[in-house]
Amino acid sequence: MIRPAFFFAALVFLPVSGFAQTATGFVFEDKNRNGARDDGEPGIAGVAVSNRKEVVQTDADGKWSLPHDDDTIFFVVKPEGWKPPVNENQLPQFFYIHKPAGSRTDTRYAGVAPTGPLPDSIDFPLTKAEEPEKFRAIFFGDPQPSNIDQVDCIAHDVLSELIGTDARFGVTLGDIMFDNLSLFDPSNANIALIGIPWYNVIGNHDLNFEADLDSDSDETFHRYFGPQYYSFDYGAVHFIVLDDVDWGNHHAKGRRTYKGGLGPDQIAFVKNDLALVPEKKLVCLLMHIPLINVGDRQELYRLIEKRPYTMSISGHTHWHAHEYIGKEDGWQGDKPHHHIVNVTVSGSWWKGRKNELGIPHATMRDGAPNGYSIITFDGVKHTLDFKAAGQPVDYQMSIYAPDEIESKNAAKTPVYVNLFNGSEKSEVKMRLSKSADWIVMKQVREKDPHYTATRQREIAANPGEKRQINEPVPSSHLWKANLPADLHPGSHLIEIEGTDAYGRAHQGNRILRVVE
Repeated sequence: MIRPAFFFAALVFLPVSGFAQTATGFVFEDKNRNGARDDGEPGIAGVAVSNRKEVVQTDADGKWSLPHDDDTIFFVVKPEGWKPPVNENQLPQFFYIHKPAGSRTDTRYAGVAPTGPLPDSIDFPLTKAEEPEKFRAIFFGDPQPSNIDQVDCIAHDVLSELIGTDARFGVTLGDIMFDNLSLFDPSNANIALIGIPWYNVIGNHDLNFEADLDSDSDETFHRYFGPQYYSFDYGAVHFIVLDDVDWGNHHAKGRRTYKGGLGPDQIAFVKNDLALVPEKKLVCLLMHIPLINVGDRQELYRLIEKRPYTMSISGHTHWHAHEYIGKEDGWQGDKPHHHIVNVTVSGSWWKGRKNELGIPHATMRDGAPNGYSIITFDGVKHTLDFKAAGQPVDYQMSIYAPDEIESKNAAKTPVYVNLFNGSEKSEVKMRLSKSADWIVMKQVREKDPHYTATRQREIAANPGEKRQINEPVPSSHLWKANLPADLHPGSHLIEIEGTDAYGRAHQGNRILRVVE
């Protein structure tokens, strides 16, 4: 659906401080798919175009006009039912970079080469595309390879099982790399083999650390992926990709570092972008640092909290969580805002004992396995499926209990369940040996004992190993209950049933031996 064109006249004249020049161009239907506007290829009216601050809509002829300076990225906001071209790595080409002299800062990893004079017309090609209201998309948190061996881990642990997916597109939620930006090329080439368009969010490990200013730290990202914040429609959903990594003007232990923040220009872009989005459309924000750690999030809250349908997704922490942001954090909406901290591809930074294929188990710090999520969008609703890397789709929990106990100790022996996609809305219960009585388990904020035991075992086996898995953190999806007191000697089946954050039931079991 193209957005109504009547917004164009109202927005095109918004002033931009410091921008003294104007660029123009067209958004057009690229009927022959050659990327250039040829005779007979009409302009498309009512399509949003931005310079990373202002947002205007094309007129009846598909024409747009925006002010600029010598460090501007123009981009088209992909409308519903249309698609931009992709390059050889399935990266959407929806932007034009205007940096006449190239990147301003000389860094170890190359930025944008000089683009030369501004073209007389910057034209964005689109082709028609069928986009159902119900569709699936893949979300990667922090693949974060630091060397080519870890690029191969991603390929064998995750990418190979996604070939042939029915998902319509994928998104990496930042930390595409672990500081080594030379790996963008092999990583992008591998992900392209999935065969679907792939969008990218910038993370704190995707920066040029030599840059003094935040505005110069994204230059290598620009070269590969275009603008560090932008938006697009797919089906009935409006996606806004944010750069919430504020680099450079902060120091810790004498070193330049980052913090979570958006800045006034990006806030202005979001405001102008949302002015063109119907109020009852689902708005999904994609970012790297979790929303509650973004310094100027209150300004963002004011822009979205009156809308009835919003959600957001991040990475960064290397654990998986469903957060429901409410008044305690300054959110003033009628109902809490659902924020997902996405499972990470790299798990615990590709640490842990390797399997027979040479891939570390990389269990995350909350005890959940490494992997990715697949989200089904259906109108204003969504459902997230947690997918553990290399495991069947029904692997949704781990159960921690002893192999053997004495009968007299049953009532003081706890069983723990880590329901990977669980939340405060979940219910988990257990029963033993098909008994009629289910025991309701209590959600606890504790460190996963299975992860803790695994870490202790690996440290004991390899005391000199520098890349031990990290310290555990309290899990947001852990449940606990003691065994019943009347267990007779013999083998018992512990059955678990738990509902995830969306109310869907999942089952698991474990065998326990009881002795006198």
